[in-house]
Amino acid sequence: MNQMITAAPQTDYETIQAAIRYLSENGPDLLDLPRFARAMGLSERQLTDLFRRWCGLSPKSFAQAVALDHAKFLLRDRQSVLDTTYEVGLSSTSRLHDLFVTYEAMPPGIFRAGGAGLDMIWGAAPSPFGMAVVTATEYGMSGLGFADDQTTVEEAFQDLAQRWPNARFTRDDARVAPMVAQSFDPAQWSADRPVRVVLIGTDFEVSVWETLLKIPVGCATTYAKVAHDIGRPTASRAVGAAVGKNPISFVVPCHRVVGTSGALTGYHWGVPRKRAILGWEAGVISAAH
Repeated sequence: MNQMITAAPQTDYETIQAAIRYLSENGPDLLDLPRFARAMGLSERQLTDLFRRWCGLSPKSFAQAVALDHAKFLLRDRQSVLDTTYEVGLSSTSRLHDLFVTYEAMPPGIFRAGGAGLDMIWGAAPSPFGMAVVTATEYGMSGLGFADDQTTVEEAFQDLAQRWPNARFTRDDARVAPMVAQSFDPAQWSADRPVRVVLIGTDFEVSVWETLLKIPVGCATTYAKVAHDIGRPTASRAVGAAVGKNPISFVVPCHRVVGTSGALTGYHWGVPRKRAILGWEAGVISAAH
């Protein structure tokens, strides 16, 4: 039986996390809004206002956007969740484009040397999905992860920093904050001011991450399709490993890769957060129409 949440969360996303856990356990396709609201300790109006404030969708629309049964439709001609469930014509000239991202790949030698000689900054700033923890070089963002009630800011930083054990890190929240704001604010997604990222990994990993950057907001693909796109059709498992090692979550959209069956498979920062990101992106698309 679901327990009513009595402690008042500090942020919208903390409530959203609890809501997504509820949807995962109770089946998003059979959403009983009154029961859902009671489980969250909210009125139906409060719950609806929360979802509209956070992602621009009603709880029912959000639930449909990330339901497993709908995820498989994302795979057909790369249609969006909303295109599948509400027949929104995203193929029109008003189609929303993805984050405008410019990137460069660091030489393989830097990856092999564990970042030796690199000076990096790191810091934390609020995002729609909890505290975002970022690492960056002078060339751009090199890592993005998340902290929440399960993972502290320091733990999220160590998760990112272990990829470059020989780099020198200095904390600077003030320099990180504009990067986070630009990455998560659709109003700042502009070709004139792209998000700058630095990809540091093996040649194979970088090729996978470059392919992820081509998946538009609200769309999805499979590990097998990514393997095909990089010319390694039998390497689906290796692609899955590379997707799992993606250091720049959200901006390099590994959350848009699902299983062949359409299931929302594992995500380094938790499947509930993957559901949250996909639902939030559906709201971004809805607001653009």
